[in-house]
Amino acid sequence: MAGGADRRPLFGGAFSAVLPTNIQDISDLREIPDNQEVFAHAATDQSIIVELLEYQEGMSDPEAARYHFEDVAASNDAQSAAEVVSVEPLPLAQLSLTSCSSAWALTGHQRVSKFNEEAQNTVMMHMALLRIQQHATDLLVTFNDPVAIHPASSSTGAETSGNTSAWTLDDFHRLLLSFQLHDPGVFG
Repeated sequence: MAGGADRRPLFGGAFSAVLPTNIQDISDLREIPDNQEVFAHAATDQSIIVELLEYQEGMSDPEAARYHFEDVAASNDAQSAAEVVSVEPLPLAQLSLTSCSSAWALTGHQRVSKFNEEAQNTVMMHMALLRIQQHATDLLVTFNDPVAIHPASSSTGAETSGNTSAWTLDDFHRLLLSFQLHDPGVFG
């Protein structure tokens, strides 16, 4: 695979995708909910989160993307410091996930604190909402890319996206385009 990335099983092998290099599976360090896969970059403060969420019925696809962004902002206590920059469709023909009924990319940023610190870091958030309507599931993939680390943050000293080994948007797009479903039983 390009850039040394590997296809990896997700959700117990129900899905697979090409993940970027320098990846650390956070479930090796702490308990992660069954509906999430969480990965961190080994040298930067970047992370990728893959979530199987309830399909948001009764709203347009762009509204559903914004809903999930705002939900993440609320869980990050960043509602007042979160902004959507763009919401755009992703071409289904480019996706390997054939059960996807629609796909949307959202770019935004949030000012978030780690570990309940007062210091806030500015994080660019690249989200992809892959809607799997037939299984009542929204597959949300979030790439958190810190662009400004507050000097008082515990993240100070973590290399930022200027690092040559840092993940790029190309890495994120490769991940999105490579998603495959192997076991529909994951949906229950």
